[in-house]
Amino acid sequence: MKMNFTNPVLSKELKLRFRSSKSFTGILFYLIAMCIFVFGFIYVTIKVNGTSYFRPDESLILFSILAFIQLGLILFTTPGLTAGTISTEREKQTLPILLTTSQSSFQIILGKLLSSIAFLLLLIVAALPIYSLVFLFGGTSPQEFVLVFAFLFITLLAIGSIGVMFSTLIRRTIVAMIVTYGTMLFLSLITAFIFLLVMQLSVFGQTGVQTSSYFGYFIASINPGILMASLLSPSVGVGITDFTNVKFPIWASYLIFYSIVTVVSLFIAVKGLRVNMKRSK
Repeated sequence: MKMNFTNPVLSKELKLRFRSSKSFTGILFYLIAMCIFVFGFIYVTIKVNGTSYFRPDESLILFSILAFIQLGLILFTTPGLTAGTISTEREKQTLPILLTTSQSSFQIILGKLLSSIAFLLLLIVAALPIYSLVFLFGGTSPQEFVLVFAFLFITLLAIGSIGVMFSTLIRRTIVAMIVTYGTMLFLSLITAFIFLLVMQLSVFGQTGVQTSSYFGYFIASINPGILMASLLSPSVGVGITDFTNVKFPIWASYLIFYSIVTVVSLFIAVKGLRVNMKRSK
């Protein structure tokens, strides 16, 4: 039996997305904005300090700011790119045609997911030369550089999978988008608030210390902002594990949790694609 590793859905979506001049115009303006910010930050910092050079600690601050900008871009742009992948096809009544092709449900879902996040991946890759400027001034190691971008990719893939799942389960694109954005707000903002609240209550002994510590550790380990902070400053992760008395690195918990989220979301999307199509008839 001959194996077919091609994905016509992915090829079609990529051609439609990147043949448009709007995509490359968006990348151009994004890179221009990043360059203005980076060189402006360096110029203002040098002027404020009254020196003629950019220090390594200042380079680390710049790298941290850029990393959080990329994280924010992923958290609040990915839902808009993925939450309408399947529901839009359903609203345009082109989904039945897509399902009658020889492509499996997995190929359709995977093609839609990868084509949707390809634009953000291109943005991240295109910004690599700007990020590399920090190596000219020190303060950041290549290992930190690789860890940050691996973290961004894992987060992007997980959020994209969640968006595709809701797009498959929910008929209306606007509703799927709202639910996906709500999930992102919970994972990024609500979990941070819960973590601070639980830790505060634990300090004052108003909850079971052991139980609240485990719960606080879990909440911290699934928050993208906290994980990013721990990668940029390892003392953050060490402080959380010491405070909660859970001797397990939060980056490992983050990787496990979002790997499971990605797999489960894709599984639900694949299984629900044709089921929901039958129900809508």
